[in-house]
Amino acid sequence: MKKNIFISLTSIHTQDGEKDQSELVTRATYHSENGADVITYEDTEATGYQGSVTTITVSGSERASIVRKGATNSVLTMEMGKKHYCHYGTPYGDMQIGVYTHNIDNSLTSDGKLYMKYTLDLNSSFLSDNEIILSIKN
Repeated sequence: MKKNIFISLTSIHTQDGEKDQSELVTRATYHSENGADVITYEDTEATGYQGSVTTITVSGSERASIVRKGATNSVLTMEMGKKHYCHYGTPYGDMQIGVYTHNIDNSLTSDGKLYMKYTLDLNSSFLSDNEIILSIKN
């Protein structure tokens, strides 16, 4: 059964020694599906992806995906210790990027938190180190 929730999503990007951090607090839905935690929210102008819907699916602390559909489409697949090549859409165009996952700490069912850390590359050239910290707010 889907539950309506609020989430706080902090995104940290580090590139060329510069750290950029943003936070989004928004309404979302949460449910469990085939043993995975699923959080879905509508993107806004604040995220730069207005007109899209983002779904984060996490299977334990081993695998996660971030799928954006709508005005821009992207699929990021994260799996501990592995590199995946993923489609990433932006308002400026689409690209294929490499995603190497360093950490997934999923405690959504116990305390409402999710932490993911990963590196992005383009044509095997480093783009950025990234962290996502998601908390469910009551």
